[in-house]
Amino acid sequence: MAMRLSWLILFALGWCLASGPSAEAAEGRVVKVLPQFLDKEGRHALTPSLYDRDAYQALLRKTPSKRSALRFAVEWKAKTPESEALKLRVEMRGVAKADLPKPATLETEVHQRGHWFSHWAYLTLPEADYGKLGEVTAWRVTLWDGDELLSEQKSFMW
Repeated sequence: MAMRLSWLILFALGWCLASGPSAEAAEGRVVKVLPQFLDKEGRHALTPSLYDRDAYQALLRKTPSKRSALRFAVEWKAKTPESEALKLRVEMRGVAKADLPKPATLETEVHQRGHWFSHWAYLTLPEADYGKLGEVTAWRVTLWDGDELLSEQKSFMW
């Protein structure tokens, strides 16, 4: 009986050491991207209701004079150590009046907090840059671990 117990303990210890922390590559993905217009007061909605948010976004889409900026709400998830920094990048193409497509890029550093849930990051194109870019015709959101692309999500026109 003691011999069997010692073999079981030795096996469990070996298994724990073999499956312990390793230098695996980070995993991550961009779950959802919500491009949102902001009004002159910096709001994307008038109330917390999702229905009201969608209605207000439709109003802002129809009346460009009420817009001040463009914000990308990005839901992302990753399996990395909490201390490791990842990078979210938003690339956009816009068309100003009678010009060629103009590119714009936003970046932010994000940190994983826990492995079970996703996180939201908000990247805003400032009012001055939004005016220069014109209407956004295509976008791409990428999640990076250093120079390694972990995930991307892009619009239909990208």
